[in-house]
Amino acid sequence: MRRARLLVAVVLLLAAGCHEDEGGSSGSATVTVSSPGAYGQEGQVRQLASAGGVDLAVDEGTTYQAIDGFGGAFNEQGWDALAVLDEAARQEALRLLFGASDGARFRFGRLPIGASDYALDRYTLDDVPGDYAMEQFSIERDRARLIPYTRAALAVQPVLRLWASAWTPPPWLKTNDAYDSGAMRDDAAALAAYALYLARFVESYRAEGLAVGAVHVQNEPAQLTRYPSCLWTPELIRDFVRDHLGPTFESRQVGAEIWLGTLNTADPRYAHVVLADPGARRHVRGIGVQWGALAITADLAAAYPTLPLMQTETVCGNHPWEAGFDPNRPPNDHAYGELTWGRIRDYLRAGVRSYMAWNMVLDTEGKNLDSERPWPQNALLVVDRPARRLVVTPAYWAFRHFSGFVAAGAVRIGLTGTHDDALAFRNPDGRFVVVLQNAGSQPKTLVLGVRGERLQVDLPAHGWATVTG
Repeated sequence: MRRARLLVAVVLLLAAGCHEDEGGSSGSATVTVSSPGAYGQEGQVRQLASAGGVDLAVDEGTTYQAIDGFGGAFNEQGWDALAVLDEAARQEALRLLFGASDGARFRFGRLPIGASDYALDRYTLDDVPGDYAMEQFSIERDRARLIPYTRAALAVQPVLRLWASAWTPPPWLKTNDAYDSGAMRDDAAALAAYALYLARFVESYRAEGLAVGAVHVQNEPAQLTRYPSCLWTPELIRDFVRDHLGPTFESRQVGAEIWLGTLNTADPRYAHVVLADPGARRHVRGIGVQWGALAITADLAAAYPTLPLMQTETVCGNHPWEAGFDPNRPPNDHAYGELTWGRIRDYLRAGVRSYMAWNMVLDTEGKNLDSERPWPQNALLVVDRPARRLVVTPAYWAFRHFSGFVAAGAVRIGLTGTHDDALAFRNPDGRFVVVLQNAGSQPKTLVLGVRGERLQVDLPAHGWATVTG
C-alpha cells in the first residue's frame, strides 16, 4: 500500500510540472539503462523534493531542429547473412530493427543503386557498354536479395522511408571503365545517360511497389577506393543536377527528391558550389553528410536552414590500417557502441534531422569488397553463420537509446548543466526524452530538472540511460 501511495504521489508531482501550452502529458518518468553486458534494462527514477540544485536542466523554451527519424542501410550481404537463420530468428532481427513497440523503430532504409561495397560482388544495373538509352537496364538481380530484404522490413514498418545512392555509375560512363575508383565522365551524353539510369531505378522499384523517396547523387563523391566508387568535382555535380538529373526527374515525373549527398568531406565547396547556382539549387531538397563532413555540418545547417540534413552513414568503427585493430574481424564491442553513441550526439547537436546506421546486419566476418584488404566492419546485428545464431551488438543499443524513444516529429530542446554527454527532446505527444551517457569508469548519479521537478537517475559506468516522461 505504501508503494502504491508513493507511485501516485510521483504521478501527481510530475503532472503538476506539465503545462498545457506545452502539450505536456501526465504520468511517471521512466528510465531505460544499458551498461557493458546488460542492455535495455529498466532503471529507477527517484522524485526529489522540489527545492535544490540539478546537474542538468531541460529548457523547453530553447528549441532546435525537428527530428525525422533513424535508419540504416540494406545491402546484399545483410540479407545473405539473415538467410541462414530460421524464420523465427530472421523475424526477430527485423523486429529489433523496425519494430514500433519493442524495437529500434527505424523509419529510414538506404538502398544501393547497383553494388555497394557490401554487395556479394561488383555490378551495376546496366553493364552493357554504350547503352545510352538504358534499354538493357534491369533490377533483376535486386529481386534475389535487396527487394526481399526491403519488403521484409516494410512488413514490420509500413511507413519506412526509402532513399538510395549509387557507389558507382556503370563503368562505361567513367574515365577508367571500371567499377572501382575512376571519375564520372563529364560529356553531355554520359551525364544524360546517368540521369536516365537513376530515374529508371526509381521507376523500376516503384513498379515493384517500393517507393524510393529520395536519390542522393553519389556515395562519397570525394573518395576513391578499391571497391565501387567514383570521383565527382563540385562543379560536375552542379552541372549534372542542373542540366541533367533535375530536368530528367521532372520530365519523367519520377516523384523522388534529389539530395546533395552523400558528402564525406570537410570541403564546403561540395555544398556551396552546387547550392550557389540557382538552376541546381531549385532541384535539391536536402543534404546528406557522413564521416569527415561532421566538421562542416553545423555550418551547413546554418547556411541552408530550409534544407533538411541527414547523417547518411555512421562510422564503421574498425580501422585495420591503424595499430590496435584486428585486420580480420570486426570488434562489435562496447567501445564501438560508445563511439556510435557519441557520433549520434555530435551530429544531432550539429543540426541533422535524421541519422543512419551503415550495415544493419552482417555476419561475424563483416568484410567488404576491397580488392586488396577486405575491410571487416561492424554492424548493429551480427549473424553467427556456423551456429545460425543472431547476436545483438552494443552499437544496436546505442542507436535504440535514441531511436526507440525519440519519435518522428520530435524537437530537440535545450539542456544545460555540468554533464555534457546528454541531449533532450520533446516528442509530438508532449512527452520529454533525455538521452544520457556516462563515459567514465565509475557509476554516476545525476539530478535532472524537468518541468519544475527534480528527477534523480543512476548512470552505470560506460553506460547509457534514456529518461522519458
